Parts: sequence; C-alpha cells; structure tokens
Amino acid sequence: MNKITADHLARRACVYIRQSTPGQMQHNLESQRRQYNLVDRARALGWQEVDVIDDDLGISGGGTRRPGFERLLRALCDGQVGAVFSIEASRLARNGRDWHTLLEFCTVVGALLIDAEAVYDPRLTNDRLLLGMKGTISEMEVASFRERAHAALLQKAQRGALVQRVAIGYVKGADDRIEKDPDARVRAAIDLIFRKFAELGSARQVYFWLDRQQIQLPIARGPEGAREIIWQPARYHAVHSVLKNPIYAGAYTYGRTKATTRLEAGQKRIFRQKKNRREDWTVLITDHHEGYIDWDVYQSNQTMIAHNENARGGAVRGPIKHGEALLAGLLRCGHCGAKLLAQYPGPRVIRYQCSGYLLNRDHACCVMFGGLRADRLVSEQLLQCLTPFGIEAAFEAIEELRGASDERIQQKALALEHARYEVTRARRQYPI
Repeated sequence: MNKITADHLARRACVYIRQSTPGQMQHNLESQRRQYNLVDRARALGWQEVDVIDDDLGISGGGTRRPGFERLLRALCDGQVGAVFSIEASRLARNGRDWHTLLEFCTVVGALLIDAEAVYDPRLTNDRLLLGMKGTISEMEVASFRERAHAALLQKAQRGALVQRVAIGYVKGADDRIEKDPDARVRAAIDLIFRKFAELGSARQVYFWLDRQQIQLPIARGPEGAREIIWQPARYHAVHSVLKNPIYAGAYTYGRTKATTRLEAGQKRIFRQKKNRREDWTVLITDHHEGYIDWDVYQSNQTMIAHNENARGGAVRGPIKHGEALLAGLLRCGHCGAKLLAQYPGPRVIRYQCSGYLLNRDHACCVMFGGLRADRLVSEQLLQCLTPFGIEAAFEAIEELRGASDERIQQKALALEHARYEVTRARRQYPI
C-alpha cells in the first residue's frame, strides 16, 4: 500500500535533526550524517521541497524547551508540511506529551511520519498503534538511562570517589583525590578567611575587613581540566561560600542540593538551587581529605552563621544591631520561651519585652522590665570576671592590631612572589 499521495508531495517535507548533548555533536558525527542523509531519502520518495530543522542540535528531547520542535509544530498547524522525516522516534521526542502532540497534529493535517525504514500514516489505526508503542519505548529508554546513570553516580559518591569539580583552595590529585592547592598564596587566603571569622564571628565583618585591607581572594574560572586562578577584590558571596562549604573541613559531601521541577509557560524547567538540611545529605564522609579547619570547628561556624541570620526570626539569637542594649538577642522569656525584644521608648531608656504577644494578640505580654538596671548588673559581673585578664587582653588587642598589618603584608608578599613566578614562566615560554 502506497501511503504517499500527490497531496503529501505537493506540500514540503521537514527533516528533523537532533542530538542530545554538545558532546554528541562533537563526537557522534556518523549519527549526525545519517540524519542529514534523510534529505536524500525525502527527494528519492518524490518531495521537491525539503526543509531541514536542526535548531535542536545539542538539546535534550526529555521535555525541555526545543525551538526546532516548536517550529515544526507551527509548520504542521499551518498545513504546510506533508511529511516529517526523522531517523527514529527518539529523535523527535523523549516524553509522551511531545510525542502524542506531534501525532495528533499529523493526524489532523494529514501529514506522514517517515523514518529510515518505513512510512507511517497516523490516521491509520495500525500505524497509530505502532507509533504509540515507539514513543512509549523511547520514553522508557531515556528513563532507564537516567536510572542507571544515577545509580552509578551514587555508588561512586558513597565511596567518596565522585569528584566533579573541587572548590578553590583544592586541586584534583592522582586518582581524583582531593588535595590542597600547592599555591601558597591560595592556601594563605583561605586560612585567613577562617582565622578572621574565628576572631570577628561574622561573615559580613570578615568581608568588610578584607575590603578595608584591600586583600584579594582567588576565583577559579574555566573547565576543571584547565581552570585558571584569578585574583579579585573580596566579595561577600565568596567569603560566605568558603565558610559554608564542608569541603574545607575535610568532609566529602554529595546531595547537598536537590533539583526541583516546575512547569513554566507550558515547559518543564529544572532548578537545582534548593539546599537540603545536613541530615538529608545523601553522602557525608568526614576526614576524607586534609582540611583547613576541623569538623567540630565547621559545625560551630555554621551555628554562628545561623544565629547571625535575620530571616530566621525568633528561632535564633540574631545578629548584634544598633542600640545601647547590652543583652539584645541574648534573653528569652521564662514563660513562653520567646525572644525578649530590646525597645527604646525614650532617650536613654531601655526596655526588654517578651515578643510572644506579637504572634498572639489575644494574650497579654508575659514579661516586661527596664533594661538599664539589668544591663548595669550584668556589666558589673562581667567586668569582675574580666578584671584579672585585663592586662592580658590589652596585650592581645595590641597583637591583633599588629597582626592585621602583618597579615596584609604577608598577602602582599605572596602576591609579589606569585607575580615574579609568572614573569619567570613567561620568559621561559617566550624567550626573546
């Protein structure tokens, strides 16, 4: 039975070409040639006008936005297409929604689907059944590929051997082992961030200190195999990322973030920015490699960072804010456990008030008292405890001020040494 009619030949043929990844475009050239050869097959079957749609080269067919596939559907809706050529069903779609949408459009406008072996008319029951099975098999194939790949990645990660990209301050060693960067300047910069956080207790304050001292931080650019270290003025995000990353505590982690899928404008979009809680991490191996800090120090740092976050409200202590209250953020209500707010109803007047009533206006405030006397009593007790250490504290303060200058000088000396090394290497590479 000849399914190709004069009406089909009067319209144009569309040859749809797709490969799933840029790597396939570079290395699977024979598959690409086979798909482009469908143009000759279309002309051999009698079509004079053949349109090649290769906009989707390097794009997955698993439900993401594909401009070429959308252009094909628009052409079908306009009634301009008599046949759609593809090497196989998996090239056209890897999910049931796109596949059955294409079949429905072809059925309505009377277009054929043609692969490397046969001609199918979606209006015929047997052909529609066969095409439906091909689409289901294509969808199941990609699901099986993903499951096997995920299982292999998880097995490798559970051994701590899955190292895709290391953080700044580390490099990949033999057998993908994580080792400290041999560049002394890079190591010194990472150490400095942790030392200043231990001193200042705030990622924001560490950033401000680095900015005032004009100390630059290393940034990695480029692919892992040929990444380049560049030095830029300190940024808050860079400081915060170093303090939050468990790799610097010698820990190997996998599954710190999870992908979430949403539908936007009728298209599936995958977002990978949602962070899991520590107890929900897929893999956590402590003492996996040499760290810049101990694991216990990392945990205490995370507690400190969490207490400094304003967004968590009454769940945490909160950062120190402007105001004269000495105990702001440190007191809790003995009745309901809510945080006591520091308020300033008048000049040189401090009042501590339970914040529980803010959540339930039907209940009266549990406790409220003046803060000046409480602050004075606490400060007196604090000074009595610190008096024996006053001289020692003064010496430590002097050493800290001197140390800030020394650290800046050390960073500048390492930068100068690094520049000399680059000059020497350039002279060796490009002798005059």
